[in-house]
Amino acid sequence: MPPIVIRSEAPPITISKEPPAEQPEANDSQPTPLPSPEALPDPTASASTGSTKASVLLSEIPIKGRAPRTGYDRDLFGNGWGDPDRNGCDARNDILSRDLDVYTYKTGTRDCVVLTGTLLDPFTGKTIEFQRGQGTSNAVQIDHVVALSDAWQKGAQKLSPERRIAFSDDPLNLLAVDGPTNASKGDSDVATWLPPNRGYWCEYVTRQIEVKHKYDLWMTKAEHSAIVRILDEQCS
Repeated sequence: MPPIVIRSEAPPITISKEPPAEQPEANDSQPTPLPSPEALPDPTASASTGSTKASVLLSEIPIKGRAPRTGYDRDLFGNGWGDPDRNGCDARNDILSRDLDVYTYKTGTRDCVVLTGTLLDPFTGKTIEFQRGQGTSNAVQIDHVVALSDAWQKGAQKLSPERRIAFSDDPLNLLAVDGPTNASKGDSDVATWLPPNRGYWCEYVTRQIEVKHKYDLWMTKAEHSAIVRILDEQCS
């Protein structure tokens, strides 16, 4: 289970640096309602459903070959982070708030823009100190559990633009993780990449199953076989 978020009573601080361009932040100029604590699922919730449910969902996912990557563009899944739950915070900050033990938020954002906090990284098992800013924000990245390019090659080409954006911003498909480890994953599927932390494999593949099932995506034979093996060995 990830650490419970405890908001510090210390006065929030303001920094002037902006996050890297690839990780856009919420509009700080407009006050927004506080997010509901029930708005986002717990990042380990999928494991609690058990391997039986995961196996049932897996049996309903088609097995096909990987389609060409032709035509793939990140912007086909939305330009930057959206606000799928309409709480006034973009998806990146929502996930940081969910997955980090947050210390401070940016002044004037009503606990939306995360400035500092600690992550117990599910990919490596190590503790990471997060500080928002140029050159520091990327220590913690938001991973698409099912990578966008992988999804594109396994059915997302046929999704509507709205459905692709929903996929990209879905909390079920998002995790705050160690930046360098996330970079090493790239657009790999389970057949070619797994988190270094073996203790997280069951939750990781279960989430892959749930996301691909939810968005009508398929798996390759190698990917399916790797997931079956992990379910048998790690989730029983």
